[in-house]
Formats: sequence, structure tokens, C-alpha cells
Amino acid sequence: MPPDAARTRPVVTGRVFDDLAVGDAFTSSLTITEQHLVTGAGLIADFNPLHVDEAFARASRYGGRILHGVLTAAVMGGPIGMIFYGTAIAYLEQAIRFRAPVRPGDTLTTTWTVRELVPKPQHRAGVVALDVTGVNQDGVTVADGDGKVLVAAR
Repeated sequence: MPPDAARTRPVVTGRVFDDLAVGDAFTSSLTITEQHLVTGAGLIADFNPLHVDEAFARASRYGGRILHGVLTAAVMGGPIGMIFYGTAIAYLEQAIRFRAPVRPGDTLTTTWTVRELVPKPQHRAGVVALDVTGVNQDGVTVADGDGKVLVAAR
């Protein structure tokens, strides 16, 4: 990082444990591109033809290529890093249930909702338990689940 970069970067701070309440919801959207699918296949070394071979996938029950489940989970988990930018101590767990395929061109809207707050004063933090839902542009729930994050307190 250049010497002046730290001084010129905008200050962005994520949510702290003390400012959260059960029921708080955070929503973000991302349009899945061909690049997500292709780069993802390479990153996770999963070249199943359902993901990378259009002719094969078109003849399948899905009628075309679909995003890997693990990549769908990653796209859904990514916003946690921004919600708790600089305040997350550890992403403790995430469980996702896949309900419908995600395809290149789909816009995935992810909503995380705080379900439970567990203070951990010995860590000057707390565990934030959240539920998550991923919905495509047609209003179809493609995945849902939950996660836990250890977040700094004030």
C-alpha cells in the first residue's frame, strides 16, 4: 500500500455488537455473471458439466448451466464482510439450504436478519446469529439458511 493510501482511504466502519437488535435486516443484491461461474469453477476446481458445459446442462433437469452451490453460499455470505466491516472478529458458521438453481444473469438479493444476540464480555464482543434468504429477480427463494459472527462490542 502506498504511504498515503491509508490516509486517503474513506473510513468505513461496520456495525458493532452494541448497536444491533433482534429483527435488524441487511439486504444486498448481486447479478451473477458468466465470469462468476467460470472463475468460481476454477477457484474451487469443480468442472461438473452442469456448471461448465452448456449443451450438457441444457439437456439436464436444469435446462442450462447453474452456479455451484458453494458459490451461491459464498455470494450470500459475502455481505457479512461488509455489514461487519472492520468489526467482525470471526465468521463462526454458515449453513445454506438450496431451493432452486442460480444461473448467470440472475440477480440474487440476499437478506440477513438478526435472530439472536449473545454477549461475550470476556471477548469484548458478542455472537450475532442471523437468518438468511436469497431470492432471485423473479421472487423465487433460491436458498436460505443461517450464520453466526463474532462481532466486536464498543
